[in-house]
Amino acid sequence: MNQITNTRPTAELQALDAAHHIHPFTAQAALAKKGTLVIREANGVWLTDSDGNPILDGMAGLWCVNIGYGRHELADAAARQMRELPYYNAFFQTSHVPVIELSARLAELIPGNLNQTFFASSGSEANDTNMRLVRRYWDLRGKPEKTIFVSRKNAYHGSSMGSASLGGMAAMHSQGGLPIPDVHHIGQPNWYAEGGDMSPEDFGLLRARELETAIEQMGEDRIAAFIGEPIQGAGGVIVPPSTYWPEIQRICDAHDILLIADEVICGFGRTGNWFGHETVGITPDIITIAKGLSSGYQPIGGSVVSDDVAAVLGRDDFHHGYTYSGHPVACAVALENLRILDEENIIDHVRNVAGPHLKSIWTAFADHALVGEASICGMMASLALTPDKAARAGFKAGPGTAGLIARDFAFANGLVMRHVYDRLVISPPLIMTTGEIDTLADRVEKTLDQTLARLKSDGLFEPA
Repeated sequence: MNQITNTRPTAELQALDAAHHIHPFTAQAALAKKGTLVIREANGVWLTDSDGNPILDGMAGLWCVNIGYGRHELADAAARQMRELPYYNAFFQTSHVPVIELSARLAELIPGNLNQTFFASSGSEANDTNMRLVRRYWDLRGKPEKTIFVSRKNAYHGSSMGSASLGGMAAMHSQGGLPIPDVHHIGQPNWYAEGGDMSPEDFGLLRARELETAIEQMGEDRIAAFIGEPIQGAGGVIVPPSTYWPEIQRICDAHDILLIADEVICGFGRTGNWFGHETVGITPDIITIAKGLSSGYQPIGGSVVSDDVAAVLGRDDFHHGYTYSGHPVACAVALENLRILDEENIIDHVRNVAGPHLKSIWTAFADHALVGEASICGMMASLALTPDKAARAGFKAGPGTAGLIARDFAFANGLVMRHVYDRLVISPPLIMTTGEIDTLADRVEKTLDQTLARLKSDGLFEPA
């Protein structure tokens, strides 16, 4: 049997990686010069690199390893399913037990009337599905002119042509002819960076009402749906003001516009509830799921739609699908992951233990000389770095300079912590204990101190 094990020295692995592997969101030449970090194994909340160094994973992989690493139950579920039925499709009026059971379990878990799921292999695929599904829905309702999607600037909804268009990230839109037509972006509810002298509550209403302005400009008869993450993830863990989402809901309801909650990051316990839309108090017509659905152990995603949307779609063929929609192994692993989340009360752990403990520590970082804002919701959090707290100012050296320095210090301190420009971001496994949270906090504090010292010594601690 051909087993892939770490039999090569790190330098050789790095050379092979540089020669043959194209990384996502990466300048390949710069990475080849630096050398990639090679992860060998993982357990719980800890990674081990190819040199045997332990690293605390403050990002749960890519926002996804909710139940932590090393759960053999998921490996066993995959092995059993591979032996019984390694693959079959859901085309041509066929189905199989894992996809049927997973569909039913999701209907039990998700509140309200979101009872039917179209499966994909990722959040990107699922959001592409949403674009076709929503337009087909309005076509069947006799309103084919309703094709426009409204999203937010700095939103992230994936990186395929459709999903990256739905997202509002300027760097992504600068490459590949994005966004595609009929996608419109309004302002994000980022009070810290963009709220000026307004109160967070007033700013939340202002940003939500940009949707109403878009409706007035483009016409209610043209707008199909509004999509948003309950808490923006890749945009920097932007927690919206409390007034924002209720107003978005009101506007969508008043103008016959479908509301899509992108739950790829927020879903399956991240915010302290099973789903982020519960946390922000909205009732979407469609939710996008992925990541935490299988805790990253298998690639799987989906679009979960309301009974009304499903009934309309069911009137005729929907010419859309993926080879791996509802893959039986992925579905079996997702079912086992959901069992663990449920039976081990992991969402309660986030809501009542880990989340409150992390919040008490995290909010205190706002007192650090380098931090202008400490945002947190459940087990996702961020710190906005600034040289001038009162002005909420950026750095004269340009966006991302301070964040990159901090990110590199974090890795050197044995902590995976991302930076989004000058916001430091964490999203650790939901199973993290209070002791592990304390370790994370110690490493964050050390990182902030080192970053502040470096910025001052290099003359970079100056406001823009």
